[in-house]
Amino acid sequence: MNACTGSNIAVILAGGQSRRMGRDKLKLLYENETLLQRAARLYSEHFDKIYLSVGDSGKYADAGIESIEDIYRGCGPMAGLHAALLRTGADGIFLMAADLPFANPETARFITKRGQGRDACIIKTETGHYEPLFGYYAKTMLPRAQEALEAGMYSMIGLYRNSDVCFIGAAELGDLWRENMLLNVNSPKDYEKAVSFENSLF
Repeated sequence: MNACTGSNIAVILAGGQSRRMGRDKLKLLYENETLLQRAARLYSEHFDKIYLSVGDSGKYADAGIESIEDIYRGCGPMAGLHAALLRTGADGIFLMAADLPFANPETARFITKRGQGRDACIIKTETGHYEPLFGYYAKTMLPRAQEALEAGMYSMIGLYRNSDVCFIGAAELGDLWRENMLLNVNSPKDYEKAVSFENSLF
């Protein structure tokens, strides 16, 4: 894998088990393409390089995206972040979950730019909700992620303690903010809700 020193890199998280959905949610269709295909298409149009973060190297082998396999197996998104920062050699990456069908890549680029010179840049809503799986992470987070994994601490939000993190909300995002932007497709009910938004992108 060639090292990418820029910060225009997106890593799509695809290592979940889809337990609440009862089937592989990334193969669910949204406007004639799967959630994974949709994420790959949109983000490849706005980032110089995209990677697929997986727990098993054989998973989604037919997706046509270079994959990064977790080093720490079964440890959730923290393991995906760790492996991505380590194996890309990038100054920073934009980390996003593939099950966020309304996560606008233009917003991702804004967050990436806003995060330059910081350890991370994350959305924090007015209700105090953090969205760690749609944010920018600098390579300075790599030792923090490894330390957390070795300690058995898998909460992404825990990384923000003692880190230089930029938190942004709807007011700063302006026209880039959408109420459905962080809709996460975890369950059949979530999927039904997402489908109801068809033809009303971003």
